[in-house]
Amino acid sequence: QVQVAESGGGLVQAGGSLRLSCAASGRTFSFQNIGVGWFRQAPGKEREFVAAISWTGTITNYADSVKGRSTISRDNAKNTVYLQMNSLKPEDTAVYSCAAARYGMGGSNWDSYEYWGQGTQVTVSS
Repeated sequence: QVQVAESGGGLVQAGGSLRLSCAASGRTFSFQNIGVGWFRQAPGKEREFVAAISWTGTITNYADSVKGRSTISRDNAKNTVYLQMNSLKPEDTAVYSCAAARYGMGGSNWDSYEYWGQGTQVTVSS
């Protein structure tokens, strides 16, 4: 079993930056074997893919809506994946959730991820 927890959300003005963190833990897992994806859901909208990183760290994948403004990275020593988001826009406002998949390859399909966090709210004011 893998537990996943997000942090780093908050309120920021348009044009600002946030760094979201996704920490994973578990008794019988190795973080080095975990691929992580970020998804978001705004009120009244469907969940959408944001970014993902493979378990090897060599593959990253971004939604067109955040490409060029966001960077996903991982620190295996800290069992944490980071999502740095810059030039934030009001349309980035959503609950951001991270998800983990054993030997995940950085895919964008939410149903390929096994473990999910509770989410962290990101609000961008205009």
